[in-house]
Amino acid sequence: MTLFYGTELASRLMLGTAQYPSPEILTDAVRRAGAGVVTVSLRREAARARAGQSFWELIRALGVPVLPNTAGCHTVREAVTTAQMAREVFGTNWIKLEVIGESDTLQPDMFALVEAARILTEDGFNVFPYMTEDLVGAERLLRAGCEVLMPWGAPIGSGKGLNNLFGLRALRAHFPDVPMVVDAGIGVPSHAAQAMELGYDAVLINTAVAKAGDPAQMARAFAMAVEAGRMAYLADPMEERDMAVPSTPVIGQAVL
Repeated sequence: MTLFYGTELASRLMLGTAQYPSPEILTDAVRRAGAGVVTVSLRREAARARAGQSFWELIRALGVPVLPNTAGCHTVREAVTTAQMAREVFGTNWIKLEVIGESDTLQPDMFALVEAARILTEDGFNVFPYMTEDLVGAERLLRAGCEVLMPWGAPIGSGKGLNNLFGLRALRAHFPDVPMVVDAGIGVPSHAAQAMELGYDAVLINTAVAKAGDPAQMARAFAMAVEAGRMAYLADPMEERDMAVPSTPVIGQAVL
């Protein structure tokens, strides 16, 4: 059983709520995914002309735990202020903390991230930090009070999958007891299954579902992939080999 700040989720699939063609398709996708959590950007939705109470009501009506995020923030001050606003709106201490340091790749600023995490943790938040697969940064985030880590698979929205398998394996091995979620860059269900096979506790998907031709169908596919990947991890997969190993006996074969 994996607990995220003392809470067991109904599913290891977390789903973002941005970029869907319509509210109805978003609702259908969340239900088909059986998502354990939905994430929402306070800044993005508040900036839309039609945003407001109707959007918040839609999210609440989903009946799924909400993880607000600080998407679009580039400084510690921005991120902290956005998190505080999100807590007022959604009534939760959970926050997915994003502090972007580079605009082209949307790579997180690990220095600002640690500082913002420290401030928010001291203010009573349960911080889910969006980070790179940096072991030193991970250690500092944990010291700052984080109890969950969310390393990226690849740049946000790129669909490239798990770019640095070595780094992700090392991070998982270095902190075996810390709940970890692979966040960003996952493009197809096989990427999600691979993350789960590495021993990660959950994955967060948004663009890969929202931009699919059939978002609800893709959401269901991701749900099945996450379950399959977790089952494979628990089944203790065989190790890779550089040489072939016969699956049938080679001794006692007939010789002409």
